[in-house]
Amino acid sequence: MEYEFRRNGLDGSVMARFSMEHEVMGRWFGEELGDKPTAAATVLKAISAIQAGELREWRVTGREFSLELDEEQARVYANVLGYDNQDELDDGMSLYDAELEASCGLEDLEAALKSWQAFLVETR
Repeated sequence: MEYEFRRNGLDGSVMARFSMEHEVMGRWFGEELGDKPTAAATVLKAISAIQAGELREWRVTGREFSLELDEEQARVYANVLGYDNQDELDDGMSLYDAELEASCGLEDLEAALKSWQAFLVETR
């Protein structure tokens, strides 16, 4: 999983770009974690608890995206995937799940979160 973090020079907003199959992770980092170091710390704490066997799973629902952790993986997905009335959509208008959902190993997410925290500190 490859990623790159940037800060917008005009307004100071943060953004993350992840490799093609993990694009939604970049949106989750930028939109849900944002420039709040405590948000990443909360997820890192949950990862540690899962790795220590204190938790079996953990979930946080954000404005646009949610994160689910279990003993094997992390999954980020757009909240719109919970839309129950997809049957009502016209042909060709179905939601494209591949751009709205991605999974990775806990260790990979942990490394990315630590890099994100370092990026936030370095670019303040």
